Amino acid sequence: MNLQYVPLLQIQRELQGLPRNMDRFRQYLRTMIGPDGNTLELPPLGIMNPMGKEHVTALLDAFLALDADGIAKGALAEASVQVANDPGDFKVALVVVDDLKGGWTNRYDYEFNLRFGQPVKTRDGSRPKWLKDDWLTAVLWSSEPASERAVREAVLSAVYRTAYVHRHGSARNLRDMLTQEGQVMMEAGCTGPVLDDDDIAYTREVLVPFLDADDKRTAIECLFGDAPGRTLGFTPRGLSPWAGLALGLHDAPANQALEISR
Repeated sequence: MNLQYVPLLQIQRELQGLPRNMDRFRQYLRTMIGPDGNTLELPPLGIMNPMGKEHVTALLDAFLALDADGIAKGALAEASVQVANDPGDFKVALVVVDDLKGGWTNRYDYEFNLRFGQPVKTRDGSRPKWLKDDWLTAVLWSSEPASERAVREAVLSAVYRTAYVHRHGSARNLRDMLTQEGQVMMEAGCTGPVLDDDDIAYTREVLVPFLDADDKRTAIECLFGDAPGRTLGFTPRGLSPWAGLALGLHDAPANQALEISR
């Protein structure tokens, strides 16, 4: 897998520096769309909030002060070694997504799509004409503080997830989703989400009847837990926040050992 980092944080910051009106929105469109008007030059910017408020500006400043682009490049160099034998040429970018005051941005709906969505392809499997390159988007959430850990986990997860799907295929049901995300988070060095032993056992018991479920609603309820599910009007299952993902990460070493033994 050939990976090229494209720094977009400064571009996002420059857009944030414009007055929050239609002129800013028009500049955002000009920045994202190519000069011919028919090509997406910077598609990762499609999930940023072009009308973000001061909290987004402050977070971008914090990430730039951290040298988030340098951290991302280092993480990408690390990941490149691990995925050298996987196919594909990808551009990789960090994008701040405004789940705090973005209005139309529900984090859990976005997270589900980012974790399990399919690459945009035409019927014959080729890239559509309006997309010049294949991109991996590493997401930084506006509800979380700037940190080196956040940058590394965002970049490494995006890369290792793409490699995992190539090797194992797309997740078809909740069982596959738990395994995929557990492995991806483990490889990316994620330290959470974490539940105590009793909550892990309880979560496992609750999720067993739903392991073959293949619908988005059930998956979100089980992966993200009751409080996130309520933001979408979904059914509470008695689960802690991030319960399913915590279970997936907890079980990842055992699942990896089983895969190797096979």
